[in-house]
Amino acid sequence: MKISMPSPLRSRLSKVLPVLALTAVVAGCANVPNPSPNDPWESYNRSMFAFNETVDKAFMKPIAQGYEAVMPQPARSCVSNIFNNFHDAWSSVNSFLQGRPFDGINSLGRVLMNTTMGIGGCIDVASMKGVPRIVNDFGVTLGVWGFEPGPYVVLPFLGASNVRDGTSTVAWFAYDYSPPYAPIFAIDNIPVRNSIIALAVIDLRASLLNADDMVDRIALDRYAFIRDAYIQRRAALVQGRSVDPDTTPAGLPDYEDNDTLPDYSDDADMGGERGAANSASGSSQPAGQ
Repeated sequence: MKISMPSPLRSRLSKVLPVLALTAVVAGCANVPNPSPNDPWESYNRSMFAFNETVDKAFMKPIAQGYEAVMPQPARSCVSNIFNNFHDAWSSVNSFLQGRPFDGINSLGRVLMNTTMGIGGCIDVASMKGVPRIVNDFGVTLGVWGFEPGPYVVLPFLGASNVRDGTSTVAWFAYDYSPPYAPIFAIDNIPVRNSIIALAVIDLRASLLNADDMVDRIALDRYAFIRDAYIQRRAALVQGRSVDPDTTPAGLPDYEDNDTLPDYSDDADMGGERGAANSASGSSQPAGQ
């Protein structure tokens, strides 16, 4: 009896299994005797980082540099703003999931403003009006909900991540749903859909060219620099979203309560007397001194 695998499951496995196989192969290619406490999988991570760097230098970076050279700056800004509009929509969803309605309304307002007045997101009208962009994603949401980040891990092709964020990324990818670009993945016309996704990837890589050059100039260990920057940034994002926006952070006085303000009335009176005395003495000095 021949048992056939359902086509949707077969399609998802065909996407995930090659990545897992590549991960297993690279995992045994290097050995770090004393890994960093923040990076217990450093042996695998450095090998995967080297693999990603090779792919990037051979393909992605030259394509991004060509894109930047050929596309005029206004056109590149328009493309970046349109894709940022998708990110703002996803940020709004995560802000509501984190119990931060004001942040959610802020991001949703950005989407509505840029989509309408900004010609489909081509022009970032919201930033011009002083509406800030709030960086948010589902990994931050899981962190706010109490999920620990787990060890640092370098994903094939995707780069720096951790167990918490990487698991959510792989899950979205396996189920043909990859926010914030879910509307793009829903396009039935495969050539159009793939072209837009490719443009999004190229635009993202082009936006990192300057940061890439800066890391090359200042980092003694490129891998360690990127790892530490990623860990610190993700921790800061989760910590910033974990604070209740309606409460005053612990350790800071509430200056809206007048009882907490010191009384300087006596000092003020003394200061007034000293000021009068100084004025009197000053008037007796010759001019020009």
